[in-house]
Amino acid sequence: MNTKASLPMYDWPEIGNATDAFWRGFSRHAGLSGALRRDDRHDILWREPDMIFSQTCGYPFTHEFQGRLKYIATPHYDCDGCDGPDYSSFIFARDMAFKKGRPAINSMDSMSGMLALRLVLPKLDNPLITGSHVASLEAVQSGKADVCAIDAVVVELARRHRPHLLSGLFQIAQSPMVPSLPFVTRAGNVAKLREALHKAFVDPSLVKARSAMMLANFSILPASAYDVILELEAEL
Repeated sequence: MNTKASLPMYDWPEIGNATDAFWRGFSRHAGLSGALRRDDRHDILWREPDMIFSQTCGYPFTHEFQGRLKYIATPHYDCDGCDGPDYSSFIFARDMAFKKGRPAINSMDSMSGMLALRLVLPKLDNPLITGSHVASLEAVQSGKADVCAIDAVVVELARRHRPHLLSGLFQIAQSPMVPSLPFVTRAGNVAKLREALHKAFVDPSLVKARSAMMLANFSILPASAYDVILELEAEL
């Protein structure tokens, strides 16, 4: 039976081959088999009790899925707006002097697209729910919305592969940093999965895949590390 696994959070088609290559290398080190799942909704697999490996946003990890997803590790991303195991969001608007307007939000359970924006601009209301960071950028470009918060890794993906998504937009602020999107499991052996990650991150055959995915390293953080998300939300 194939392993139930996904890497949905940054799985752009432009780096799909690299993502698949990284998974093949990692799964080889972990003794797993099968291809990555690519569901229309990224949270479907998180709900399945036999899920072995995935990556989730810090907000659902600390809210809806608290206690249901087991923490494995936190990746480091090699791009602007990230620092070791931490990442941030960039705030974009059509007007460099933006003061008020309608926000575009990828989803109401997004750290990088919802809470990050509220932490910088807490008085915004009447959000346009777009379904993705890409759609949020397009909504601001088109005038359907006026401001959005975009995950720093997504911004770098756009710079590399779809620079038109940032055309006409100004970066007006940066959100506070929080731990990056964690690797998680429900049914997997955490110790064995961490050992496989260690091997995958030093595997010379995966250098190109890790570079395309901007994966520089990973950390195993204390269990309380993601509580900062709850604390920042409480301050609002």
